[in-house]
Amino acid sequence: MNAVELDEAARAAPELPKVGARYIWFMVLAQFGVFMAFITPLAISLTIRVNTLAPGHPEYLGFITGAGALFVMLTSPFMGIWSDRTRTRIGRRRPFMIGGMLVGVLSLVVMAVAPNVLVVGLGWILAQWGWGTTLSNLQISTADRLPESQRGKVAGLTSFATQIAPVFGVILAQFFTGDPLLLFLVPGAVGVLFVLLFVTLVHEDDSRPLPKDPITVLQLLSKYVYNPRKHPDFSWNWLSRFLFFTGITLNTTYTAFFFADRLGIAVESVAGIIATLSLGGILAVTLGAIGGGFLSDRLKRRRLFVLLGGLIMAVGMLLQAFAPGLALLITGSLIASVGLGLFAAVDQALLLDVLPERETDAGRFMGITGFATSIPQSIAPLVASGILLIGVTGDERNYTLLFIVAAVSVVLAGAVVLRIRSVR
Repeated sequence: MNAVELDEAARAAPELPKVGARYIWFMVLAQFGVFMAFITPLAISLTIRVNTLAPGHPEYLGFITGAGALFVMLTSPFMGIWSDRTRTRIGRRRPFMIGGMLVGVLSLVVMAVAPNVLVVGLGWILAQWGWGTTLSNLQISTADRLPESQRGKVAGLTSFATQIAPVFGVILAQFFTGDPLLLFLVPGAVGVLFVLLFVTLVHEDDSRPLPKDPITVLQLLSKYVYNPRKHPDFSWNWLSRFLFFTGITLNTTYTAFFFADRLGIAVESVAGIIATLSLGGILAVTLGAIGGGFLSDRLKRRRLFVLLGGLIMAVGMLLQAFAPGLALLITGSLIASVGLGLFAAVDQALLLDVLPERETDAGRFMGITGFATSIPQSIAPLVASGILLIGVTGDERNYTLLFIVAAVSVVLAGAVVLRIRSVR
């Protein structure tokens, strides 16, 4: 039996029953809420806070986001393994959704009242840990519950929700740029509301009857890694996500500074422009995410849609890289949004298709998948800080080169999934 056959055999299991509308829509709302609370700071609030506390040092933003991602990279598999082994009346996943939400709210307060950039960075680490734990357990729940025939549809809907959530967050944030506490807590309140709706209104079976599986420290550490040869398709999907998030992080970390530089305006004035621009992105993301997700289920094809998403994203990024003014910035942003929605939705369904050991170790492998997100979020901002300095002098920044590198990365991300053999 070759590696692909072993991978297929490991994932072979009776088809899960279809989930109802209650599960789907509360899942969509919960992920929307987490992203509104969690990504709004990354989109605009952190930029404003860093610029207020350390004007003239945009590179600090890269250090902060990188440190937060590094912390999550080291802890996410442990959190996933802990979730797999949790035995409570309310299930394995819901305790972590609740605990993560509470830590996430605390993180927003810390960032809002921080007296210096160092404390802002500590707050962002807490945010990555708290909201990231909530989000990962929502996603693990989809691995636990969704049959193959619904994965594209649900991934499309949740991807759409998570892409538009920061848009609404930025729209809200522009009204509170003068009040740091409200700037962070208003989007956070939406996150709390929607997560609470999911954990209180969506049933999860009592996990206490499940077999207990004690684990030693050495066994825990060994579960941070796996044999790529045993699960090759999961490995190719992991690499694709790594390249995808590298490109996205390079593209988005300095968006506010990029717009301010390209349009010749102050950073504080960017929030309103990005919010207005992002409204058009809602339709673009909808087209990509929901259209791609539903079609991938209907046609029973994932790889082609992921590749197409990467190519479309790259076109949009390149248009922005060379845009002389607002018109092409808008065009590039909308095109990139279509590709982003398409890639993110179908790739999430593809991940669920190739996830190994779903019944016993879904949290562990979703945690390992988290490396593909957290490593780029940790390293890419630091790399971006260096790219911005290539070929320029003084206060200039090479945003054009940064966006070109991001475009190359997302094209490679789409191409890599063609190596997957067990899913069309």
